Amino acid sequence: MSTLIKPGADRQLKNHTSFGQSVRNSLTMAYRGLLKIKRTPEQLFDVTLQPIIFTLMFTYIFGGAISGDVVSYLPVIIPGILVQTVITTSIVTGVQLREDMEKGVFDRFKSLPISRIAPLAGALLADTIRYTIATVLTFVMGYIMGLRPEGGLGNVVIAGLLVIVCSWAISWIFAFFGVIARTASSVQGISMIVLFPLTFLSNAFVPVDTMPGWLQWFVKINPISHLVTAVRNLVNNGTMGVDLVYSLIGAAVIVAIFAPITVRAYMRRT
Repeated sequence: MSTLIKPGADRQLKNHTSFGQSVRNSLTMAYRGLLKIKRTPEQLFDVTLQPIIFTLMFTYIFGGAISGDVVSYLPVIIPGILVQTVITTSIVTGVQLREDMEKGVFDRFKSLPISRIAPLAGALLADTIRYTIATVLTFVMGYIMGLRPEGGLGNVVIAGLLVIVCSWAISWIFAFFGVIARTASSVQGISMIVLFPLTFLSNAFVPVDTMPGWLQWFVKINPISHLVTAVRNLVNNGTMGVDLVYSLIGAAVIVAIFAPITVRAYMRRT
């Protein structure tokens, strides 16, 4: 005898999948994201070429004017380049999410016996590999150019993990844009409008006291400035100050706000 399944029963089953199954499905979707990178390695151009180009460009253009020479500028610019590069990379999360939804990939996922949240969670997990690559390359490039972190290797690793965690948190914002926007190009445009002033109106590239007084107040409260300062303290001094706490609190607040609304919007769209 054939078993009759009521319309919508498969969706109800997906909505009641266990936590363990959701985790397994999410890891599988993350692996799918890594396979996409393997088959189209040009997706990594932004996290491989950008750290190299930006480090060389900013260091040799501003190094002499700001710090007197290139080597003296490296402890200032490398943390700034690191934060700017990795956080900019998080835009890709929303863009690729929107592209998959436009191509109907998520419609096909709905026919599979998997957790509905797995494609979204998997995409967010897979992109942490991109952040890791950008982080490692930035530090390697800095070391080649003459950076010798006074904080030691352990604090460099902590600084890298801090940037990766904060970038993952920020990727929830761009994932939200990816769910609600109509096109991938609009996601990228909106994201750059949000991120561009935050990264460049910060202490990432030049000292705050060289800026006009009316601009300094924004730079000092800018969360990007707190993250850059936290990374500099770890890399150059081996200290964990209040800026590290501010950065972690800020990341937690972003996830607490944007994770629920992103998941809710994603569930409605899929």
